[in-house]
Amino acid sequence: MTQSEDVVPPRDPAPGWGQSLAAGAAGIALLHVENAHAGTGSWETAHQWIRAMTREPVSATPSSSGLYRGAPAVAFTLHAAGQSAYATALCTLDEHIAAITRHRLHKAHERIDHGQLPTRREFDLISGLTGIGAALLHREKHTDLLKDVLTYLVRLTEPVNTDGDVLPGWWCCDTPGGQPEGSWPGGYANLGLAHGIAGPLTLLATAARRGIAVVGQSEAMDQICSWLERWRCGADRTAWWPGLLSRAEWQDQTVRQPGPQRPSWCYGTPGLARAQQLAALALADPRRQKRAEQALAGCLNDDKQLAQLRDASVCHGWAGLLQATWRTAADATDGELASRLPILRARLSRHLDEHGQPADPGLLEGIAGLRLVQQALDNDTTLVTRWDACLLLGD
Repeated sequence: MTQSEDVVPPRDPAPGWGQSLAAGAAGIALLHVENAHAGTGSWETAHQWIRAMTREPVSATPSSSGLYRGAPAVAFTLHAAGQSAYATALCTLDEHIAAITRHRLHKAHERIDHGQLPTRREFDLISGLTGIGAALLHREKHTDLLKDVLTYLVRLTEPVNTDGDVLPGWWCCDTPGGQPEGSWPGGYANLGLAHGIAGPLTLLATAARRGIAVVGQSEAMDQICSWLERWRCGADRTAWWPGLLSRAEWQDQTVRQPGPQRPSWCYGTPGLARAQQLAALALADPRRQKRAEQALAGCLNDDKQLAQLRDASVCHGWAGLLQATWRTAADATDGELASRLPILRARLSRHLDEHGQPADPGLLEGIAGLRLVQQALDNDTTLVTRWDACLLLGD
């Protein structure tokens, strides 16, 4: 029996674990909330995990709170539950989330005003304003605050002149996570959905498709898409994108990555293809939409790319590939992507038979996320909680 199905741990394994949507009780509770809504699990189990999520004071510190941690993460799961018992808690969390958002927007605009480059944590999905915007959009309220986030993302696309180079406004001044300072001289551009520019693109597109727009939104989407097209390697079914671009690559206008990376949700072709498909749908651009869908179809038929998947997780494994493909197929112009889903599902099952379940109980890298994806594909129906809004895959 897995930890996500078993009794709640008597204490948090690590500080802040309960409020983590990625690895902790918030993500595990989301699985049980979806089960309870779908009639495949009990509300008592869901409530137990929600209590575990909130047994420690909820963090609302602007520097450490985002979609995947603290007040926004807890609110995301409570909103998914849709229970009147949590209404008061949600109202309190909303006040903190509004304060967090305004503080971070102020800091971001101040940084832009001074002509400085951002860190990825300012704008990305996991820790930044894109993630907070995704949480606001998921709530289907706070429209004015969401528009403020969209306005910031539009401004993020404005070029910045730095050390003689005109760089995109999302060029990061720090280093990718876990890498030593100075290992990326001149900074880098991150293309991925989890940590890069594909996240802002997807939020802008999804909001537009729901009728929420600000000045310059369409132009910003077009600019990001054009930038991604510039750095696309290959064409049609052989297309792929680098995960990161160095300053030297930018100056040389040459990608040094030797070939496609693993086909993951977080950085690979599945997430990037979905982002560009949603943007194309928002911009009513069928040519761009077809190119995005062809890129994913080519990826799914490339055994060399699929062989790079080493685990079953949502973040960088088979589950994320399946969820991204399932969502992209639902909006595709033909049935090719949908026809690949049974094959991919069989590959996932084979992987689980050979390697077993993930050791982690959480959503991004563990069993909770895997189960959510398996249930979505088993039922092939609209997700009750729209839980994959936290992945920016739904529409």
